[in-house]
Amino acid sequence: MAVPKSALTKWERVRGFALGMPGATEDFPWGESVAKVNKKVFVFLGMDDGSYPLGITVKLTDEATHAHALTAPGAEPAGYGLGKAGWVRVPLEEKGGPAADLLCDWVEESYRTIATKKLVAELDARAS
Repeated sequence: MAVPKSALTKWERVRGFALGMPGATEDFPWGESVAKVNKKVFVFLGMDDGSYPLGITVKLTDEATHAHALTAPGAEPAGYGLGKAGWVRVPLEEKGGPAADLLCDWVEESYRTIATKKLVAELDARAS
C-alpha cells in the first residue's frame, strides 16, 4: 500500500520536529518509530513503510487541545488503555486532516508533559 506523498511529507516534518526537541531520541520498540525523552515516549510515529496507515499518537493533557485533536478526521483515543491517560491517535492520510504546524504543536505539548522541567526550560530558552 503506497503512502500518499502529502501524508509522508507531513510525517517526515513531524518526526524531524520531535527529534529536534532537547534530549529527544528515536527508538524502535515493537518495530515502530517513537520519539523519547528520558527513556519515556512522547510521540508514537508508527511506521512509514505503508504496512499500516500513517499517523501519530500524542499525549494531550490540556482538555481543549485534547478535544480539538479528537475532531480531526479519523482521530481516536489511543488503544491499549492509553486513551484514558490523554493519548490521541491522529491519522495523517485522511482528507482534511491537521496541518503539519498543528501536529508539531501537539507534539510539543506531549513533549512538555513527559520531559523534565530542566528540558522544558531549555526548550523555552531556545524559543526566546
